[in-house]
Amino acid sequence: MTAIVAIVKRLLASDKISFILTALVVLCATSSGDVVLSNGNYTWLLAVLTPFFFVFYDFSKLMHLGASKRDYFFGCLISYGLLAFCISLVNTVIHLLIDPVYSAQTVINMMDVCKWTGNGMVVAGLQQMFFLLLVMVFLHVLLSMQTRWYGWLTDALFVAMICIFTPIAPLRAILAEFFQTIMLNDNAVLHICICLLLSAALSLGGLVVLKRKTL
Repeated sequence: MTAIVAIVKRLLASDKISFILTALVVLCATSSGDVVLSNGNYTWLLAVLTPFFFVFYDFSKLMHLGASKRDYFFGCLISYGLLAFCISLVNTVIHLLIDPVYSAQTVINMMDVCKWTGNGMVVAGLQQMFFLLLVMVFLHVLLSMQTRWYGWLTDALFVAMICIFTPIAPLRAILAEFFQTIMLNDNAVLHICICLLLSAALSLGGLVVLKRKTL
């Protein structure tokens, strides 16, 4: 457990560029017009950037330092959980305290778009947290596969699905239903359970991929 804690500290410390870029975007992003996107939503950028650093930078560094693949992976999962909590907290606070200040503009926050706030801000924050956790775990596993043939095959399958499902109405409806279930879902219990189940399934897949991964 001590090794995992040390790995978590190193992972978060090495993620400075992601923190800096996200902070700059959140603070500097401006929009014109009557309807604008909440600056709090730009905190989601951190969830997108972080897996790139954990996979392409930290993995090789930690392996050279003697860390085990298992400790590295669990350290990543814990870090993603902490980051998901912090991102959700910051966006929720911004939505509650800062968004209402812009009285001359209509501020849209993805928490509203996804119908999470209908369950109360605490539950909405939890839904946001588990959704962001799912996004980070998915990106981590996908990026971990990129140097192998099955990674390229997975990329091709995703592209094929988008190209096939989008123009065909029945298949497009299935794709829309999937995204509505994992994101645009006002049923908090169902949404959180699905995000957790998918995160767990992806994590198991990530362990299999990691065992085959080499420096």
